[in-house]
Amino acid sequence: MILTQEYTDKNVSAWGGMQEMKLLIETTGISKKIAELGLPEKQSNNRIDGISIIESFWVSIWIGCFRFSHTAVVRLDEVLRRIFGWQRVASGTTFGRFFKSFSESKSHQFFIDLYSWFFEQLQFNNYTLDVDSSVITRYGEQEGSKKGYNPAKRGRNSHHPLFAFVNDIRMVANCWNRSGNTSSSNNCINFLEETFAILKNKTVGLFRADGGFCSEQILKFIEDKNIAYVVCAKLYANLQREVYDIQKWIAIGEGIWISEIIFKQGGWSKSRRIIVIKQSEEIRQRATGKKLKTLFSSMGIEDDKVYRTRYHCFVTNQGLPATEIWEQYKRRGDAENRIKELKEDFGVEGFCMDNFCATQTAMRFTMMAYNLMSLFRQLTHQKQAQPKLSTLRFNCFAVGSWIDNNAASVVLKLSVPLKRRQWYDSLFANINNAKLPLSLTG
Repeated sequence: MILTQEYTDKNVSAWGGMQEMKLLIETTGISKKIAELGLPEKQSNNRIDGISIIESFWVSIWIGCFRFSHTAVVRLDEVLRRIFGWQRVASGTTFGRFFKSFSESKSHQFFIDLYSWFFEQLQFNNYTLDVDSSVITRYGEQEGSKKGYNPAKRGRNSHHPLFAFVNDIRMVANCWNRSGNTSSSNNCINFLEETFAILKNKTVGLFRADGGFCSEQILKFIEDKNIAYVVCAKLYANLQREVYDIQKWIAIGEGIWISEIIFKQGGWSKSRRIIVIKQSEEIRQRATGKKLKTLFSSMGIEDDKVYRTRYHCFVTNQGLPATEIWEQYKRRGDAENRIKELKEDFGVEGFCMDNFCATQTAMRFTMMAYNLMSLFRQLTHQKQAQPKLSTLRFNCFAVGSWIDNNAASVVLKLSVPLKRRQWYDSLFANINNAKLPLSLTG
């Protein structure tokens, strides 16, 4: 049977589940706070208010838009407009003009105040702070797009953003965009100072970072604040020699051993404790780490230590057993999962403009979209596994809906099968019952 088609003027949306995020925005009061902080407003009589622009930008991300051009799908959705109460919906060019209206000083102070307020609404303490960087390839002549370390697209221009994550609650504490030709640790001290200012009145229980942040300046900065840390140490030639000479190893698994040394790396002001992990490639097919190749291949040394073994080194100021230090560092991999999700689900690579400050402003609003979605997951799924945004889009937000106007009220009709309605009711109830400040256990 061949079906015929007809058209209707009735406004229908595929994203009626966004009502849940509207309720979350109202529960947190974040839009009201943004209005209090003040936004750069245009003087045109035809302007769209800043709160509507920010909320529609967040909604665009949540439903899967990765480019400004994709946001037209929100602009054409009358049901979404009425759910959020927007008078008008911004276009892709409107977003660009809005983000460009932030000066560098305005953007800097605005996000410190906004992030500080947001984390004050959440109850957590003694948290783990993970710092990491990433590479975002650019294909134009955007400001700050430079040639630097780019393992995926060698020789391409890129940006090199810096991230700080609160591991315990799976949220982004801070984010800076940087030129592509900067090193991982470039300007990291100022970034950390701002991050600690954002998370004021909360205690850092542990600081973790990869080898790009293992410098005397950063280690001393963390030590001066009496914060416990574990940082991946770079295997420079002098450290390789020390590792090669280690005689005492303790087996902690099949094909894996652990040891520790006290060592002063070049450029360090003092000796520090270093945990060393050794893995056999013959026993562990997926062994990770570095080989002691740089120093000893030129000396004619050919043995298992050099060619069939991989090593990890971690510097720490803690007195815990070496195996616990290693377990601590392994959990840092969750930061890389956060970055991967930001790229794949939140379009952090896509909202790029020719103006560097505007790109960073869009990126930092994207981080807040991520934090709000993380809060949604924790409120609605609680002890269950935390699904990715791509999963939530189809399980929670992709709901056919329309608005029914009657004499007494305006009702959002959601097309949900009977057997799933109780589950949807529980999502709304969990958000409705949330009270500030919210207690999160991670």
